Amino acid sequence: MTMENNGDINARQSQKLAVYNEVLRRLKESNNAEAQQPGFDDELWAHFSRLPTRYALNVNVERAVDVLTHKRLLHLAHDPADRLALEVRLVQDVALHPNEDSIHSVHSSSLNKEVSQRPNHEITFSTDDKPKLFSQLTSLLAELGLNIQEAHAFSTVDGYSLNVFVVEGWPYEEIERLRTALEREIMRVQKSWESQSLLHSLGKQTEEVIRCAFDHLTIPCDKNDVWEIDHQLLNFQQKIASGSYNDLYKGTYCSQEVAIKILKSECLNTELQKEFAKEVYIMRKLCHQSVVRFIGACTRPPNLCIVTEYMSGGSVYDYLHKKGHSFKLPALLKVAIDVSKGMNYLHQNNIMHRDLKPANLLMDENRVVKVADFGVARIKAQSGVMTGETGTYRWMAPEVVEHKPYDHKADIFSFGIMLRELLTGKYPYEYLTPIQAAMGVVQEGLRPTITKRTHPELAQLLERCWQQDPTFRPEFSEIIQTLQQIAKEVRDERDYRLKEKSFRGFLSTLRHVYRSVKT
Repeated sequence: MTMENNGDINARQSQKLAVYNEVLRRLKESNNAEAQQPGFDDELWAHFSRLPTRYALNVNVERAVDVLTHKRLLHLAHDPADRLALEVRLVQDVALHPNEDSIHSVHSSSLNKEVSQRPNHEITFSTDDKPKLFSQLTSLLAELGLNIQEAHAFSTVDGYSLNVFVVEGWPYEEIERLRTALEREIMRVQKSWESQSLLHSLGKQTEEVIRCAFDHLTIPCDKNDVWEIDHQLLNFQQKIASGSYNDLYKGTYCSQEVAIKILKSECLNTELQKEFAKEVYIMRKLCHQSVVRFIGACTRPPNLCIVTEYMSGGSVYDYLHKKGHSFKLPALLKVAIDVSKGMNYLHQNNIMHRDLKPANLLMDENRVVKVADFGVARIKAQSGVMTGETGTYRWMAPEVVEHKPYDHKADIFSFGIMLRELLTGKYPYEYLTPIQAAMGVVQEGLRPTITKRTHPELAQLLERCWQQDPTFRPEFSEIIQTLQQIAKEVRDERDYRLKEKSFRGFLSTLRHVYRSVKT
């Protein structure tokens, strides 16, 4: 989850565009009826755009028509009546050389394996993205005696999923029996999936139910809680960050890119294991398009690790302070709205982040920002308040600094400080040490300066977010409405200026024509 250099990101985007163009060309030349429809070019690009770049890099352009299948399944997933849209087809087993540079296909039946004598099938599922979906689907396939040879999971930017599995173990080449068996199995397990209400047990005090054992961490779970990952299935690639107690790696799990946060074995103690267990307990129940997606965890020491989706754009902190980039106002407002939606989701489920700052906001290759790092997050106490100095001084609310009881409004304060940082690209209280900044906030009412160039409604929002009295700070639901209104005004003003510029150009052309005619 570190910032890839711009060259890498631009290269991946160029590859994505190249795949799109090749798929479009092949569909047009094959006289595919759908490809001949007006507006198809835009629809196809919208399909590629809503999926991560790695989807395009995994497409087999030789079977361009399969992209239409994926597009159709994602469309069906919008209809609750379809529940879980699926497609099944027979595939040929192919072997790729380890160093082959060609685009790997989501349609090959295996990578670097001997050709199987048994028929292989490709099964594609699409539904709304939800917690533990990938694990549920793998379990469903296992129930039918199918062995997964290859698996790819993709999440769309609007909250849907596309999961492609190549399996062996079904003895018949014809696909209708397999389709029927899958539909029957889906009907059997659907009720148990739906019965898992989101965060239904998060209101309990985790300190009372989480216990640590020497050989295994026991984390509360329900009957269908399938998220434990076999450490041997993780492929560790390069280390991308390192902290006092953990290392962060980019890697893969079941062919999908992931981020792996692993606790350093030499640092393991009872207290650290408890903190790890609390983080897993919270993350495994979260599912929101503005919150980094939890994939699973290994809870058997010494291989304690948390696996999440990989955010190739890195942190907003890196974007601002290491790369020296900045956000233009429309992009900044989009980031602020996305973060607000993620935080509003957490607060609605009684979860406080307690360390909201740019380093804990991660970006994908399209600069979509998500809230991450729940290492110090907590479920709100039954009393509604908590104590203890938690977070990072420069973004910390005064009541937290003073060790006073606090509630979710501490996150609102941090958001205000962070939003000003996005506006200016500068650290909060950059000329002070963290301790000096914290003492100034508490004792002197110190706040970051708001420049005169700041949009007046944004300036007003900042001042409301960092009020000394938490009760005067807005809720995230109100912040979202305010930011959306500002974004609309900015768009309207931009559109007006564009029209005005176009009109001036038109008048200039008329004057030129008039002079030409007159002379």
